[in-house]
Amino acid sequence: MPTDEPAGYLGEAQKTLDKAKVKVGDRISIQTADNTFEGIVIPRAEIGADDKHIVLKLDSGYNVGIHVDNIQKLKKLKAGKKGQPELPAVARKIKKGVPWVSILSTGGTIASRVDYHTGAVNPALTADDLYTVVPELGDIANIRAEVLFSVFSENLQPSHWTTIAKQTAKHLEESEGVVIAHGTDTMGYTAAALSFALQNLPRPVILTGSQRSSDRPSTDAALNLTGAVIAASQAPFAEVVIAMHRLPDDTSISLHPGTQVRKCHTSRRDAFLTINADILGEVKDDKVHMLVDSAAYHHRDPKRELSLQPKFDSKVALIKTTPGMTGELIDSIIDREYHGIVLEGTGLGHAPETLMNAIERAQEEQIPVVMTSQCIWGRVQMRVYRTGVELVQQGVIPAEDMLAETAYVKLMWVLAQTRNLSEVRLRMLENLVGEITDCSKRSQYEEMTRQ
Repeated sequence: MPTDEPAGYLGEAQKTLDKAKVKVGDRISIQTADNTFEGIVIPRAEIGADDKHIVLKLDSGYNVGIHVDNIQKLKKLKAGKKGQPELPAVARKIKKGVPWVSILSTGGTIASRVDYHTGAVNPALTADDLYTVVPELGDIANIRAEVLFSVFSENLQPSHWTTIAKQTAKHLEESEGVVIAHGTDTMGYTAAALSFALQNLPRPVILTGSQRSSDRPSTDAALNLTGAVIAASQAPFAEVVIAMHRLPDDTSISLHPGTQVRKCHTSRRDAFLTINADILGEVKDDKVHMLVDSAAYHHRDPKRELSLQPKFDSKVALIKTTPGMTGELIDSIIDREYHGIVLEGTGLGHAPETLMNAIERAQEEQIPVVMTSQCIWGRVQMRVYRTGVELVQQGVIPAEDMLAETAYVKLMWVLAQTRNLSEVRLRMLENLVGEITDCSKRSQYEEMTRQ
């Protein structure tokens, strides 16, 4: 195998490029029966890439994958020059009358540029970079960009949530809305954290990410980012939401409430679902369409004074109950001086009898224990069966219809405000930012079961 083979290209695709003496970074034109494409060859960086497609970065900023069987003519136009950016820069243009939106990057590949010589995907560091990657942004808003950190989302800590909250608060003072570029794996946790840390919002805070990185033909990065910026600049609400693909195609972006959203698929572009509530709205045809009554959300009000409470207690554990487990795990958490425990119980909020002594010990040591359900839809109802009643009598706090991860984040936030067990109980049972609903919605569950 030659050492200078185009990165990620195999088989027929590699042979086609080799025949034309083309390498990654070269500018080429490809003619098919229907179209002529001109752009820069970029690496097939994803794992398991097939050997039938050549991927071009077009001048528009988008990628296109062309099957080798459809290529009638391939011509090399210009060799890439090592060490120089191959993608034409899009000059930053400040437009009068266009709103300002801040984009804060925490990691992931939602806002990134590809190094066409190494195949590396690097964060877009400036507003100029963002305009280059997604040129449409310039027509939607004037962009302020800041990279807070570049961290895989599974490595984010509560201290990162604090930093994000503080910087978001600063940007809300000078922008019509804030977009946070975030890895999708723990985006729901961060959305919940910001919902509690940034209360009484004057303007929207939109988290977005991409399921498929910007080096892939099927990337969802550009549409998610533009949808998030449209929501940040136009939406009538002042809420923390997640903006991601609503369907597998590119027709619309869902706006999910930040405390009631979960990533439900590992790789689909429409991986996120609102749980036990309604989707707030969608971005379609470059406009925000609200899908709930206006009484269901806080309205945008630039004069509203933000309440910033960005601290979290990291010594909280989230435990999934399983058949056969004993109280040893809870005992070890108590021994390690944790301050709170969230149980992901079965059904209506149950746990094995083998945990009872450990839960009782936690109560004696003033450690709050909160009960959620492993079921995705519905709410805990701990007074239906004897096990649940006994847990309530021991002092376990029912989390109503909160998602386990939302209850976990909320307990971390509450414990940063108070360690008094009675006050913790009251605040966990109080609907602070829409994390608890009076009547859990079942429409999505019913729709899924009909399919």
